[in-house]
Amino acid sequence: MTQEREKSITSFEIWRFIKKLAKRDVMLKIIPSLPDSEKYDLKKQLSSSAKAIPRLIAEGYAKRHQKHGFQKYLDDAMAECNETIVGIEMCRDIFGEYIDKALCQELVNSYDVYGRQLCRLREAWGKFPEKRRRPNE
Repeated sequence: MTQEREKSITSFEIWRFIKKLAKRDVMLKIIPSLPDSEKYDLKKQLSSSAKAIPRLIAEGYAKRHQKHGFQKYLDDAMAECNETIVGIEMCRDIFGEYIDKALCQELVNSYDVYGRQLCRLREAWGKFPEKRRRPNE
């Protein structure tokens, strides 16, 4: 990532992909397919975790000049990735007759990859020189 690209969260590739994944697949395909009996349980939890990931990345990105601040938000985003994976697997395993199982597996794989990318970013962030982490420089 160049210094020019670091100036805006919208240029942050992982944020764009996770946001798109949450909206396009989880919110518009998986959650509406669940039965109404899950409105206050699995639907709510999956909706919350999928939407939290890009929000946490964006909030942490705003604090990227603080090594531990950004890393904490990346930790939280990884936790939400894991929670989203479990929620999707539960949708697939419990409500397989309502849900596209192939889509669920694709989402599990994607969230797993993005969770690992967040982990690598978290580890690498501490190795960047302080000047590279500073906004608007």
